[in-house]
Amino acid sequence: MNPVMSAVPPPAGAQQIPRRRALAPLEPVSARARVALGVAFFVLFFAVWAFFTLGGFVSPTFLASPITMAEEGYKLFTEFGFLHDIAMTVWRVLGGFIMAAVVAVPLGIAMGAHKGVEAFLEPFVSFCRYLPASAFIPLLILWAGLGELQKLLVIFIGSFFQIILMVAVTVGNARKDLVEAAYTLGASNSGIVRRVLIPGAAPDIAETLRLVLGWAWTYVIVAELIGSSSGIGHMITDSQALLNTGQIIFGIIVIGLIGLVSDALFKAINRRLFAWSALR
Repeated sequence: MNPVMSAVPPPAGAQQIPRRRALAPLEPVSARARVALGVAFFVLFFAVWAFFTLGGFVSPTFLASPITMAEEGYKLFTEFGFLHDIAMTVWRVLGGFIMAAVVAVPLGIAMGAHKGVEAFLEPFVSFCRYLPASAFIPLLILWAGLGELQKLLVIFIGSFFQIILMVAVTVGNARKDLVEAAYTLGASNSGIVRRVLIPGAAPDIAETLRLVLGWAWTYVIVAELIGSSSGIGHMITDSQALLNTGQIIFGIIVIGLIGLVSDALFKAINRRLFAWSALR
């Protein structure tokens, strides 16, 4: 390029195209780069873990190496029926979560749509939201025994109050101009809820359920720590008594992997059901 031409500033009406920077705030990355970066973090994590454990910097009593963890995981599947434990834990999470969602979503919609219902329920729901689900375990054992119902109720309590408030906030943030337009077109009060509030909030309600499902996985381990003869939490408790950190870490990793899979499935279902929401 002619140096004289390069020194001439662009015309006043010419559009300046900003130069993209990899670390610029809010700068998007491609899908391929996102996958590569995510995998790179896991590789780095396992490399640091292997360095400290295989290098002898940490005692195997306190932290097993990745190799030992993989060996113990293989034993769990081949000798101790770990698939059954996984199935029981998944059943408890989904059972308690679905029970909570079926009851909490309609109540949350009612709270968000009707201020009188919100004034009646919100103080109690906010109070209960701060109570740890584990605090209810002694009472639940008295009421429901040590069977499956007690474990489902722990997850139910841990998820129920969170779903109610988050759904209520989502529905209550509906656009007022859409509501007024619906009234202008002759919609009734129930029609406003059914045809304006619920459809408008549905994508965010689905996203709320996806987030709370992740929290439900944290409650299931607490539910399985007491009076349980199966489940990933039960296996972790037994391994802790035997100082088998390899099995403990493997159980934790399995929970994380199942959570990632369930989260990905939830996202895919939400994108398919509410593809139009990306255009809002």
